[in-house]
Amino acid sequence: MSSWLGPPVPDITPESVVELWKAEAQDAKQLWKAETQDVVDSLGKAGSNFILGEEARTSHPSKGGSEAQFAGPASVLFPCSEVHAESAEQRPLKRKKGPAPKMLGNEVCSVCGDKASGFHYNVLSCEGCKGFFRRSVIKGARYTCHSGGQCPMDTYMRRKCQECRLRKCRQAGMREQCVLSEEQIRLKKLKRQEEEQGQASSSLTLQAPSPPPALPQLSVEQRGMIEKLVAAQQQCNQRSFSDRLRVTPWPLAPDPQSREARQQRFAHFTELAIVSVQEIVDFAKQLPGFLQLSREDQIALLKTSTIEVMLLETSRRYNPGSESITFLKDFSYNRDDFAKAGLQVEFINPIFEFSRAMNELQLNDAEFALLIAISIFSADRPNVQDQLQVERLQHTYVEALHAYVSIHHPNDPLMFPRMLMKLVSLRTLSSVHSEQVFALRLQDKKLPPLLSEIWDMQE
Repeated sequence: MSSWLGPPVPDITPESVVELWKAEAQDAKQLWKAETQDVVDSLGKAGSNFILGEEARTSHPSKGGSEAQFAGPASVLFPCSEVHAESAEQRPLKRKKGPAPKMLGNEVCSVCGDKASGFHYNVLSCEGCKGFFRRSVIKGARYTCHSGGQCPMDTYMRRKCQECRLRKCRQAGMREQCVLSEEQIRLKKLKRQEEEQGQASSSLTLQAPSPPPALPQLSVEQRGMIEKLVAAQQQCNQRSFSDRLRVTPWPLAPDPQSREARQQRFAHFTELAIVSVQEIVDFAKQLPGFLQLSREDQIALLKTSTIEVMLLETSRRYNPGSESITFLKDFSYNRDDFAKAGLQVEFINPIFEFSRAMNELQLNDAEFALLIAISIFSADRPNVQDQLQVERLQHTYVEALHAYVSIHHPNDPLMFPRMLMKLVSLRTLSSVHSEQVFALRLQDKKLPPLLSEIWDMQE
């Protein structure tokens, strides 16, 4: 605080100066005169205009002439206490000119001691004292203290005694001429708005219209890769359609709750799952970069991503009107059919909710194919050895999907992140599927060897 204010007035009385001179030798008088002259210069006109009082001249008449000589400078420098107190009260402490120093965050209000928010009306103060001083000046308020004007000012008393608070504001150095009236504030805002509008209009006049941002373009390699993925997906789907005749038919027995009917429905669903797994393996082998991985990494990626890809394919076949899922063109199933096949409700409901959410995105074949490829090339799968290479391959498909979505959904910037978030939901569904497989094992329902190997259910 001292670095922002002028030099302080030294707290020295005439008596202390006289006693000091009594102890000093004669050869120190010139040194004292030089020091007191510096003090006179620092005090300015207020100190030099003091008049020598009669009491100060005759304060020690019994002493010799040397004592009387010493009384002169002391009286000039330090007049009577009333004059000194009045001048100190009339002369508020001023902050040095220039920009306000940088706030450190721990400054306190010069009026009430609360946390300061900055320099307001020439004084470091809080928002409360700033507003109080402004309101008091604008309204010309006159307050009355009921305690004789001696209230100590803090965060509590500032609400109790307004007169002492206003006086403390003035003593701290707040200037009334810095307070703007309501009309001045309104005119200042209007002027600022006119200046901003003028600058905006001039900038629009000077600047040439910027061209619209260019849409991202698919490279030749990306376009060829997407076309290859869509063709491979259609080929695998066509091959699966030819296998539907080898699937155990859905039972039409008169007693749907019979043991034979339940086993037949379970076999029907497991055989549909086998067809789907074979389709996923065929599609993965046609993904650019997949066959360049080691055989161990290929197996690790397929074993852990198969269920997620199956759920993506399931969501493609969801019919929101009938709330059913169609497999192999001809087989449609609702929630009750899944339950009759032996699946738990805790697994059935998430499947249909995920399928409904994916259907709302209205993805096309290229977007589904790219999502499936991104899901397969996940380097964080267990037992993956060359994680860096898998990440590079996945990044290729992510970039292609980003460019493709930006072109086909230019007015929906959130489409791409929403699609990637569905892959996160698939991880949750994968853990629910693991619980379902474990429940089937407890029910002594044996899975076919291929599914047991894929889902780690070997006996």
